Amino acid sequence: MGGAVTAVSSNGTYSFTKPNRESITLLAGLGVEGDVHAGTTVKHRFRMAKDPSQVNLRQVHLMHQELFDELRESGFTVAPGELGENVTTRGVDLLGLPVGTLLRLGDDAVVEITGLRNPCAQIDDFQKGLLKQVVGRGEDGGVVYKSGVMSVVREGGVVRPGDPVEVELPVGPHLPLRIV
Repeated sequence: MGGAVTAVSSNGTYSFTKPNRESITLLAGLGVEGDVHAGTTVKHRFRMAKDPSQVNLRQVHLMHQELFDELRESGFTVAPGELGENVTTRGVDLLGLPVGTLLRLGDDAVVEITGLRNPCAQIDDFQKGLLKQVVGRGEDGGVVYKSGVMSVVREGGVVRPGDPVEVELPVGPHLPLRIV
């Protein structure tokens, strides 16, 4: 199982979108070097207001390029980085991976999937009606979150568009992704 990195993005200030970069550097235990969400404790404003001492399970946000293709078919135009992700991939079923999956990005970097990103109302501020496109219902009627996965950096390294993504599933029972 594997795919490729299609874009990398980061932003040193709080903003809904993140500009694309030629490369990003992942720092073990911290996140994306220079990104506002990097750190050992939570950096998401809403979560910091509740408890700033929470462990940061949202160091690196990954999103699948296939979502942008799906959105385009529904009349929306969304490019990598515009929904705040750090790494955009193609060819990896990010939403179908279990908690604890390791993703090797490029030659050295390794992230561990911690859970799902919960989309917020800011998505509708970006493009009206987009929130309904990234939150849907599954065949069983349950809520399906499509806005990517969150991860922590286990091994640092430089990540660039075009780098391969290798998937290593965890040993033992596979736990489904939940919002972190």
